[in-house]
Amino acid sequence: MNPLSTPAAFLLQYSIWDMVSRAKPLQLTVFGILLIASIVSWAIVFSKWMSFGKARSANGRFLRAFRKASGLQAVAVVSEQFRPCPLATVFDFGYDEVTHQIKARGSVTNQVALERALQLGVSEEVGKLERNMNWLATTATVSPFIGLFGTVWGIIDAFQGLGLAGSASLRAVAPGISEALVATAMGLAAAIPAAIFYNYYGYVIREIGARMEDFCLEFLNLSERNFEG
Repeated sequence: MNPLSTPAAFLLQYSIWDMVSRAKPLQLTVFGILLIASIVSWAIVFSKWMSFGKARSANGRFLRAFRKASGLQAVAVVSEQFRPCPLATVFDFGYDEVTHQIKARGSVTNQVALERALQLGVSEEVGKLERNMNWLATTATVSPFIGLFGTVWGIIDAFQGLGLAGSASLRAVAPGISEALVATAMGLAAAIPAAIFYNYYGYVIREIGARMEDFCLEFLNLSERNFEG
């Protein structure tokens, strides 16, 4: 008996690339969508990794400078040195409101307006941090279903071919099923990293957001000490 006539030996003759190259147009479209989703997701992952690292580092340096400063004016002078820094942006929002109130009334008399200005700064920075996160969430949620669609369609096509050939052997249907299962594998390969990093970066964003909320309290305390009405 020829060993290559066995189903296992037959399947080993085909690599993943062979199965992809033999795929039908619909399956190739599924493969293309999943490949693009995976590439874009990884680009976002690396971009966020770098930007979050820079934000954390800059926040730490800015916070140390803020706590050592004698007043808000001293912080304003050196704030440009800490870009990009979420805390520096929040500081700018607060300092602009403080400056406006001092010019209008000679002191900081409206703490509610100052708190609102600081919250606007926090919201703007959180929005920047969350940019493109929806792509990771969408990839993690939708990719497995796209892959499953490609697999189901490929299996249907394989069994239709089996019926037309009038053969019931595994050798006749196995290549088509193998090609179809590649779509599921690609869907999972795109979805799993996207889900992991979406959850991890969500934690990072919440952590940085909490830092900004705490900084708002420190800013309010310093403004009260410096500009009591």
